[in-house]
Amino acid sequence: MKQIYSLFLLFLFTAGFAQAPAGYYTNATGTGYTLKTQLYNIIKDHTVNDYAGLYVTYQTSDIDNFFENDGSVLDMYSENPAGVDPYNYSIATTQRCGNYTNEGDCYNREHIIPQSIFNQQSPMVSDAHFITPTDGKVNGIRSNYPHSVVAIATETTKNGSKLGASTTAGYTGPVFEPINEFKGDIARMYFYFATRYENTVAGYNYPMFNNSTNKVFTTAFLNQLLAWHNQDPVSAREIARNNAIYARQSNRNPFIDNPDYVTAIWKMEVVDTEAPTAVTNLKVTETTSNSVTLTWTAATDNVAVTGYDLYVNGTLKSTETGLTATVSGLAASTAYNFYIITRDAERNSSVASVTVEGTTAAPAAGTTSCASEDFQTIPANATSYATQTWTNAGITWTATDSRTDQTLNSRALTMRNATLTSTAVANGIKDLTVTTQLVFSGTAGSFKLNVNGIEVGTIPYSATATTTTISGINVTGNVIISITGNSTSSNRVKFDDLSWTCATSLGIDELDASRFEIYPNPSNGNVKINFENSDEKYSVQVFSILGQKVFEKEYTNSSSAAVDNLQSGVYLIKITNDAKSVTKKIIVN
Repeated sequence: MKQIYSLFLLFLFTAGFAQAPAGYYTNATGTGYTLKTQLYNIIKDHTVNDYAGLYVTYQTSDIDNFFENDGSVLDMYSENPAGVDPYNYSIATTQRCGNYTNEGDCYNREHIIPQSIFNQQSPMVSDAHFITPTDGKVNGIRSNYPHSVVAIATETTKNGSKLGASTTAGYTGPVFEPINEFKGDIARMYFYFATRYENTVAGYNYPMFNNSTNKVFTTAFLNQLLAWHNQDPVSAREIARNNAIYARQSNRNPFIDNPDYVTAIWKMEVVDTEAPTAVTNLKVTETTSNSVTLTWTAATDNVAVTGYDLYVNGTLKSTETGLTATVSGLAASTAYNFYIITRDAERNSSVASVTVEGTTAAPAAGTTSCASEDFQTIPANATSYATQTWTNAGITWTATDSRTDQTLNSRALTMRNATLTSTAVANGIKDLTVTTQLVFSGTAGSFKLNVNGIEVGTIPYSATATTTTISGINVTGNVIISITGNSTSSNRVKFDDLSWTCATSLGIDELDASRFEIYPNPSNGNVKINFENSDEKYSVQVFSILGQKVFEKEYTNSSSAAVDNLQSGVYLIKITNDAKSVTKKIIVN
């Protein structure tokens, strides 16, 4: 009965509402990737709504007028097209997540293309054409995994969507498979994203993408999306959704209006399953006290090599496209192991190259191995805001938009919308402590602490003097410490008692980091930890950079641990064994 009703609605909508406004696609006259660029130019300048505005859009774009026809939220991951839905949601605010434990608790917003790959940036983060209302629990199960066909399901949702091992060539991780009713819908959302964000998509690291502007997808994933597009044609529900989003965003999904655009741009291809060769002649050509430079001879592939993944002590450090790389931020007088894995556009991987060792040089004469800065020697009597520079403990500090006559604990540096930067500090930084106090009429907020240009924490301030310790920074080698201001000049803050401990000093209560391995870093949200001795007990805790615990588990007689589904950001992983612990920083892209 549902299917007959849906077919009737499809005819009705196709006859009366399927067409875009007259002239909307007038300039879409080409073929292939030329057509794709023409469509990009048509749909790119749309109205950008805020993230909360998605719920407003859903009031017209994602209401079930096609299956139960009951006005509930239409969720692709819980809808049962042939029977009674396992649960339903009202569009009402009260049913939005919050906390959830089980399916049916609440609904939220599912980015079909994960927001972690574009760092939650606008306009992608609120583009309703590929963001749908979804049960909170199922949204978590899907996480940021690719969409494809599952081999053997490890989890199955109440409407039959599945998470499990991939059947897609070139990708061995988990994939999420929706039910047949919505496979074409999801495929056309991917094609929309590849077209609308043609100008940035090449920079998004995602297993389904090949880091190109034109083709966008790996061959295997593209073939799967094309199959879904053909097997599940445009439905009345999609047409209505496209119209509703157009009313809000003023742009359309071209592949719903004109499904033939898909095959006019992309065609089925033979999947490349041949792995590239390993690089040869990998060698260290130069070392400093905090860096190692390597060169190698190019690898080969039956199609083309697209990148070289460089590993340092077994952890992915960077992906290079040339034949040389410099690894910085290393500890002085320390030996490191390096190897390379070659990749092609289909993410086929070579075996690892030979491993080479490089030892960093000793610290340059005159550099400080480890120091503490307490602002004792700040230039006195600077009563106006200007750039202040001074040297203490062998380190030169430069503070912009600052003054020194407004004291905290009888001495302080006062900054507003400013930066404080050190010269190189040898042997890195393990943790940092600083005292701050807001002055004048500013509002509560924070400064950012950066090490070698990477944000490792925030320093809050308040109307009273507040001491903050940021632990687990653990950046080795010669480092530059900098504190950057917010953008409000009225937030004038006093700094005093800035001090740190060195990253290379192993305390009596600190676990030797060589006893475990964390990889990959950076990661896509899934992190693995290998323990040196599987017969011992390890505790693993993961904290956000703001100190919120997001994971905790103990492992006994285990050789490894896995932390999955981390959202993009910076995290601290604390590993404890036999009353000793160490904290390491990881980055999730």
